[in-house]
Amino acid sequence: MSGKKVDINSLDHIFSQMVETMDRSKNDIFIISEQNRQSLLQMQKELEIVHSKLADVLIEGDLLEEETRLSRKRLGDVSKHFNTFTEEQVREAYEQANDLQIKLSINRTEDRQLRERRDDLERRLTELNDAILHADQLVTQANVVTNYLTSDLKNVGQALETAKLKQDFSLKIIEAQEEERKRLSREIHDGPAQMMANVLVRSDLIERTYREKGVDQALVEISSLKLMVRNALSEVRRIIYDLRPMALDDLGLVPTLKKYLMTIEEYNMGCKIHFNSHGEQRRLLPNYEVAIFRLIQESVTNATKHGNCQTIWVEVEWFKNKVTVTVKDNGIGFDQRLVRDSSFGLLGMRERVDLLKGEMNVKSSPGKGTTMMFRIPLIEEKER
Repeated sequence: MSGKKVDINSLDHIFSQMVETMDRSKNDIFIISEQNRQSLLQMQKELEIVHSKLADVLIEGDLLEEETRLSRKRLGDVSKHFNTFTEEQVREAYEQANDLQIKLSINRTEDRQLRERRDDLERRLTELNDAILHADQLVTQANVVTNYLTSDLKNVGQALETAKLKQDFSLKIIEAQEEERKRLSREIHDGPAQMMANVLVRSDLIERTYREKGVDQALVEISSLKLMVRNALSEVRRIIYDLRPMALDDLGLVPTLKKYLMTIEEYNMGCKIHFNSHGEQRRLLPNYEVAIFRLIQESVTNATKHGNCQTIWVEVEWFKNKVTVTVKDNGIGFDQRLVRDSSFGLLGMRERVDLLKGEMNVKSSPGKGTTMMFRIPLIEEKER
């Protein structure tokens, strides 16, 4: 850097304008995204109606084809034994065959039009979903920039003069936070938000079912709707648990881990999780319990999502002045020379361990699974 003094006020003014511009752009993208979601809901409703009409048309078409076949057979008999039928009977046979043929032609035309409309709606729904996903990504990127500008770069003059390295590390922390927010946003979008959108569509269909098919069929649809709402509630509770398991404050680390690992095992069919706690377990400072829980949570998540493992072993060993945690899996592993600190997950875990003045060891290689080990010096709750 040159010896010139940085004009902090000018930099602050520039960054303030940048933040305002990013906020406006983010809001514009959000409005467009919401408009697309409204269009998506309307198209989903229309698609449900089209599917219902198409089913009716198919049933009607099958009936018409059978009637047309019988009518042609009748017409053939009349033609073959023409002299045995009256003029009125001949004319009636021809008119009936002609009417059925016209109705069948109309039915096939309607079937073709409904199929074309269905295909068009499904294509447009895919495009809208892609547009919404892209908008969400843009908003996430805008959040990263805005948070970076408003946190570290707001006082970039002093940062440039005193802590350039700290800036870089702060950016990594912000990016890691935004990745977590993006993951949470995606879980809510793909889970509860989508379920509630389906509930809205389903509630409209219940009214139509009641009008067209009566109370009994409407009650069947209501039962299905209640199941959908229960699933949405279960998904919301799971997300809340991932954010902060309330049992951690009430029951402590080991009971919360048991419950958490049982839940993870249920959500990941085919993966068996073994948990053992050795030694005299005890309550710790809340921030220690949260940190140890998050270290295990991140390790298990990596094993299930990236490790493709069938078995996970989690062991917690309690000593007088420290706790040792081992998370081992039999998954595909990874090359530590290629990953190292480039992984935000590993970086975040190392940061937690460093804050607790502990040690973290990673043992992994391709095809041989992964072992995560943490040694955390303990401060018991009574020592506060």
